[in-house]
Amino acid sequence: MAQRIQGTEDLFGGYMRAWQHMQDVARELLGTYGFDMIETPAIEQVDTFVHGIGASTDVVRKEMFRVFSGALMERLLESGSEGGLKAKQRMAMRPEGTAGVVRAAVENNFVPQGGAPAKLWYAGAMFRGERPQKGRLRQFHQVGVEWLGASDPAADAESIIMLMEFYKRLGFPAERLQLRINSMGDAECRPAYRASVRQFILDHADEMCEDCLERAEINPLRAFDCKNDRCREVMATAPLAKDNLCDGCAIHYAKVKQYLDEAGVTYVEDPTLVRGLDYYTRTVFEVECEGSRVGAIGGGGRYDGLMELEGGKPTPGIGFAVGFERMCLALRSLGVDVEGEDPGCVYVACTSAAERDAVFSATLALRGAGVRTEADYQGRSLKSQFKQADKLGARLCVVLGSDEIAAGVATLRDMRTHEQGRVPMGELAARVVEKLG
Repeated sequence: MAQRIQGTEDLFGGYMRAWQHMQDVARELLGTYGFDMIETPAIEQVDTFVHGIGASTDVVRKEMFRVFSGALMERLLESGSEGGLKAKQRMAMRPEGTAGVVRAAVENNFVPQGGAPAKLWYAGAMFRGERPQKGRLRQFHQVGVEWLGASDPAADAESIIMLMEFYKRLGFPAERLQLRINSMGDAECRPAYRASVRQFILDHADEMCEDCLERAEINPLRAFDCKNDRCREVMATAPLAKDNLCDGCAIHYAKVKQYLDEAGVTYVEDPTLVRGLDYYTRTVFEVECEGSRVGAIGGGGRYDGLMELEGGKPTPGIGFAVGFERMCLALRSLGVDVEGEDPGCVYVACTSAAERDAVFSATLALRGAGVRTEADYQGRSLKSQFKQADKLGARLCVVLGSDEIAAGVATLRDMRTHEQGRVPMGELAARVVEKLG
């Protein structure tokens, strides 16, 4: 029997309704801030992610799924090397959404010289070759926001405000959410800070894991994100970005906090927060649901140099992403219903095959009026049709028998109260819509 790949899930029924609800909430909320939806390909050139996310990150080095055609795979197996491949032949499944959106912005000139910022949001599947576990899947889903062309710290604050309002509308109690923020500096002040952290790691080399020693040479700030307990203890005394910010970054960070305070957004400053991707600059933020034990349920930050890395002109940017699966786990831990009610329907039943043509006409009219309608397509008895209507959550049942056909009416039955009455066929759709409210 064919089986789904470990670390993937089928979205159907209530789980799919939860995913659709998350998108509906995003569409309504983000629309008020002027964001439009975008969908980028699930596969991109490898360089799109290497340039943006960073060659030193675990995402690129260990987790990114590579994509090859069958013919190309045969060539690779024969040669034993990718050396002869062109850039367009080196492809990968997207492990996150930002790099692809920025690539699209560069390629389609979303932010022309002197033009207004591009405000985009997306919802879709991402792919990472992680060890499957609770809240970590090989195919997972995210809703994300990318705001390109805005350097003002108000954009940072508004992005965070949007994120927290998004959680509120999904049903998270504000008191259970912890928002952590930090500033990672920029191209002016970060090089010296990176050098000081690198030296700190080297000075404690006998206490650090092999991965952190490697990070010291590639991206020492990643050591703050190490999961090794001993490394975390050592890095707790390492130099902090907040003590090494240039004047521009310090002023920007102070403004972000001022705007958050003005908006009444509660936050915790975490000077060790660096996020896992190399493209972040200045403001970074992350949200956890206390007591849910699923880790971060969303986060983001500013990435002012990413457009250049993807081949565009210097353009500031900021964004965030929210994980659907982790969000569901967190909401369930709080006892919040993430799936909502079954949509229900109106069921059209008949007493025999002789009324099948009348059933077809009735369903056509009801669906034309926008009513979710079901009927029997398996030749069931009337009793079995009623049972099926119950299983489908039908609120009303339209019954058509020989007497109804002869009189030009339909029997309309309320499946909850069991009250019923006859309705002229020409008025059926209008009466059903009226009863459904």
